[in-house]
Amino acid sequence: MKPSLVTFVVGLALAIPAALGLGLLRTGVPTALGPFPALTAMPALFLSSHIVAVVVPSLIFFAWNAGLFRGESKLPKRSYGLLLAASILSVVWFVVGWKNGLHYQGVEYVHKVCVGTVVWIALLGALFALYWKRESSFRLNLAVHWLLFAWLAWYAFPYLGELP
Repeated sequence: MKPSLVTFVVGLALAIPAALGLGLLRTGVPTALGPFPALTAMPALFLSSHIVAVVVPSLIFFAWNAGLFRGESKLPKRSYGLLLAASILSVVWFVVGWKNGLHYQGVEYVHKVCVGTVVWIALLGALFALYWKRESSFRLNLAVHWLLFAWLAWYAFPYLGELP
């Protein structure tokens, strides 16, 4: 199959973790499996459209690494920067929102999403570190970027605080 078609289909598949993150099963509140991540929760709140919100991660994925459409195998350095920045900002996110999260979502929720975030960061960090100086492939580049954006769409920067 052509890299462009594979990239397009895999990118569209980001709608699945995005929908899970928004809790489109209509729970109405953040849960450990649907923590309302900022990447999808903000568009959902401001645009009043869950459909548009679940497409946002796919659009950003396509724009972020357009080289995947050409079958490029090398992981871009900016992706390492994105992972590092998102990881650091996640720590800040939890430090700033911890108290509100405990108050509005509860101890169990905050602890679960914190552990989930640590697991995602550790997994992505290990994958990126493994291929820092090694040869890569198109499939690996695609998979690593999909996982990075799946984390951003599903679990990164979970909602901590009072719902509007």
